[in-house]
Amino acid sequence: MTTTVTKTTKVLNAFVSGQELTAKQMASRFGVQNPTATVSSIRRLGYAIYGNRSASGTKYRLGTPSRRVIAAGYAALGRAA
Repeated sequence: MTTTVTKTTKVLNAFVSGQELTAKQMASRFGVQNPTATVSSIRRLGYAIYGNRSASGTKYRLGTPSRRVIAAGYAALGRAA
């Protein structure tokens, strides 16, 4: 039995392992055609992906959301934290 790993999963695994990736790196290493959409889909899965701008472009990384961000999420859902 073979298991197919999607490009999004490959990018997510790289983030989980602690790597920071630019859009160009996602495109060249994983064949992602639209890195912004890939990052957005990972965010919709509930992962806190942050973009840090630098001279070489935006580097994306997996981070831990602050308590303030979590509280805002609960407020948006209409629940008390």
